[in-house]
Amino acid sequence: MFMTRDEFLAWPRRAITLLGMSGVGKTTLAYKLPSSSWFHYSGDYRIGTKYLEEPFLDNVKEQAMKVPFLRDLLRSDSIYISSNITVHNLEPISTFLGKIGAVGRGGLPLAEFQRRQRLHRDAEIAAMKDVAAFIGKAHDIYGYDHFLNDAGGSICELDDAGMLEVLAKHTLILYLRAGDDMEQELIRRAVEKPKPLYYREDFLEARLAAYLAETGCTSAGQIDPDSFVTWIFPHLVQHRRPRYTAIAEQYGYTVNARDINTLRDEADFLELVAAAIRQRSTSGIG
Repeated sequence: MFMTRDEFLAWPRRAITLLGMSGVGKTTLAYKLPSSSWFHYSGDYRIGTKYLEEPFLDNVKEQAMKVPFLRDLLRSDSIYISSNITVHNLEPISTFLGKIGAVGRGGLPLAEFQRRQRLHRDAEIAAMKDVAAFIGKAHDIYGYDHFLNDAGGSICELDDAGMLEVLAKHTLILYLRAGDDMEQELIRRAVEKPKPLYYREDFLEARLAAYLAETGCTSAGQIDPDSFVTWIFPHLVQHRRPRYTAIAEQYGYTVNARDINTLRDEADFLELVAAAIRQRSTSGIG
């Protein structure tokens, strides 16, 4: 939603959606705000506990059934398997999403990887559409005055107008823009610790073809999973940058992600957002 600086500062029940690449400081910012008055809605947590919990557990059980000892215990209901997803532990989601590549190196076959990608896309859209209801729940049930939606880094890839309209109607959208230096830092981290990622289908198809041609591999099944992630990540950063910008220009406001590190408290954050609102207003955008 759009508002004036004064309207924002006087807003009695603030609701803000944070956009940006994973690692730019969205969750760090969330923990700088008073937990007594700000409800921290993690899109990834909602995905894992609501929309992907069953597929994740099915995958774990499928692996467990390959072990005779565990298979017998599961079939006799002597043990059960559950997830332990928390806001601080989202590893099960990454584990389920996986990496494309040679199965012997921990990768997933292309068809299975694409199936999980589609499940993740649907789950992320649903989790973002849930924001409207959770704003009400956060206040009416739990007594929080304010609401912070910590959106996943892949939200700019989803191309779902209905989802964006929900977020724009019920929250102020704030894009944490990474500068060139921060983007290079994100790339360095990706190289050091390759993580599963979500990709748009057309982007993945084009990049996969380029990688196969460059490496001489004849199929996705020959790819080293970690090598592909580190190779594709700089392309992903470049691909997502204009998509975030387009969302911010149409629906919200932009701040420098580096400024998050200088914030001391809630008052500093509110002033940062107010300055972004003023900047957009004076620039004649919107």
